[in-house]
Amino acid sequence: MATISSIGSGSGLPVESIISKLVAVEQQPITDLQGRTDTLKTQISAYGKIQSAFSAMRDAASKLSTPANWAALTATSSDTTMATVTAGSGSGAGSYTVSVGQLASAQSVVSQATSSTAPVGAGTMTIELGQWGTGTPPSFTSKSGATAVNITVSATDTLASVRDKINSSSSGVLASVVTDATGSRLVVRSAATGEVNGFRISTADADGNNGDASGLSALAYDPSASISSMTQNAAAQDAKVKINNIDIVSSTNTIENAVDGLSINILKKGDLTVTVGQDKDSIKKNITDFVTAYNSLMNLLRDNTKYDQTSKAAGALQGDSTAVNLQSQLRNITSGGSTLGGSYARLADLGLNIGTAGTITVDDTKLSSALGHVSDLKQLFMGVDSTNAANNGIATKWRALADQVTGMDGAITTRTAGLQSRVTSNNKRVDELTDRSASYEKRLRAQYTALDTQMAKLNDMSSYVSKITSMLNSSS
Repeated sequence: MATISSIGSGSGLPVESIISKLVAVEQQPITDLQGRTDTLKTQISAYGKIQSAFSAMRDAASKLSTPANWAALTATSSDTTMATVTAGSGSGAGSYTVSVGQLASAQSVVSQATSSTAPVGAGTMTIELGQWGTGTPPSFTSKSGATAVNITVSATDTLASVRDKINSSSSGVLASVVTDATGSRLVVRSAATGEVNGFRISTADADGNNGDASGLSALAYDPSASISSMTQNAAAQDAKVKINNIDIVSSTNTIENAVDGLSINILKKGDLTVTVGQDKDSIKKNITDFVTAYNSLMNLLRDNTKYDQTSKAAGALQGDSTAVNLQSQLRNITSGGSTLGGSYARLADLGLNIGTAGTITVDDTKLSSALGHVSDLKQLFMGVDSTNAANNGIATKWRALADQVTGMDGAITTRTAGLQSRVTSNNKRVDELTDRSASYEKRLRAQYTALDTQMAKLNDMSSYVSKITSMLNSSS
């Protein structure tokens, strides 16, 4: 009997092609399910983008429904070369005259010129912060809370190494070495401005004389002990300013809270005017930022729900009732209004016009004019009607809608969970159908293998009969 080498060889049928086509028919439901699953995943992705856009819109609406953002103030200086100003929380709107009589400065002393490589002399330097008084010699009052710092100087230390030791000592002063044609000098200055941040430097000189100008004592400065080996080239002093003719003294050149919430950074002496008023630019930016976020959301919803007649293509959420309802709710809030806004009842009253696509365009001239009535704008956007929530300010309603639809039980969360559940169900069904298809293919191969065997036997028998018949015919 003939041996079957491959399926179909016994019967002569194109078995592999037959099986392939039969299995393909069996697997068609799998292909259909996978296509529907891909569509569901596209819808889930679209809802993810919509949720993100809703969150961005919610954040922008929050800025328009937060009282502090409507109370923001701005300050201007009549001469920014003389002083710059910043208005903070609590600033009072108004105009202030400012007269700068004296700037705050740090004390600075400089040594005599010497070689940069020569040792300065061994001993101990003591640096102490405090305030210099008047008189001859001047008095020195140690700064409260500060402690004198001792610095050990070796016989091999130069100006540069002394500088480094001073700067690493946390003594409240900074040192540098300045070199010119005459030699190198040690310059020591207060780390902070103000009279209380003056300093004196005393020395315990290894040569036994702490008051001469040689050895380490050449770097001493203590007029209270009649020692001035170093020369003072700038005295520690406070800033002295008059604000509305009231004397203000500050250890720094930044005058903080002399007027509530107002910061004045003085740069030079002279007179100027500081004006504090409502920060209309920041309010306008919050409004236009919201328009951008809102339009982005509306465009996203429109693109995902529309049907393009030209391309014959439908958006991922075309016909989806949840997405269509979200569009409707947004349009209703935006086209609605509130009686709380005084002279402004609707967005169009302040130059925010709603187009046919549901997006907002800004009439800059009209909006700028409306900013002259900030209190009315504030109420239109963030007012709360305790008796009728539908009459709340528009930003308040926008924010409430965004909180609702993106919440744990919100429309977007619920719809996304429903779509994901269908994806999970489809995937489970695909696994079941895949197993069934594999079993079906296995049965087909077994059946066609059995057919091949039978056909091979029949072919062998037919061949045998033919031979016998031929032999009989030949004998006759």
